Amino acid sequence: MRRLRWVPAAVLLVGAVEFLIFLWLAAQIGPLWAVLLVAALSVLGIVLMRREGMAGWRRLRAARQGGDPRGEQALDAVVGLAAALLLVIPGLLTGLLGLLLLIPPVRAAVRARARAATEKRIPAGTANSVFGPRRVRVSTTTPQHPPAQQPGPNPAPAAGPPEVIEGEIVD
Repeated sequence: MRRLRWVPAAVLLVGAVEFLIFLWLAAQIGPLWAVLLVAALSVLGIVLMRREGMAGWRRLRAARQGGDPRGEQALDAVVGLAAALLLVIPGLLTGLLGLLLLIPPVRAAVRARARAATEKRIPAGTANSVFGPRRVRVSTTTPQHPPAQQPGPNPAPAAGPPEVIEGEIVD
């Protein structure tokens, strides 16, 4: 519960910032246009919430029927629904954040951060069943000092670029 004690203050701060942005925009373009813009963003959020919810449900169902891990589809649906929810909340700042989440590179970055946060909080075996095997990239390090030359016909190999091994971790 200690983590959540800042939430009321954050909600008040966001509300105050939204109000100030609305007042500034109303002074720039007129109050009627500002109200229409906020209303249009909210209507767009309602439409997107329905579309993202249904599309996410279809992707989850298809992944389940295909036997694929469902984590990526679930995260994509959550990010899409978060974008729609931010648009539904009346306000220009939240609307802008919702629109940003609709841009594919931003959406992919948020989805990757959400996946990393989720994988940290759940056991590795569960993460593998939710998201599938983890892709890893391992590079071997070369020693700082080359090994001593050994007498004989085969000299020690020269230090080159590190060897890279790519694979999947399966528990």
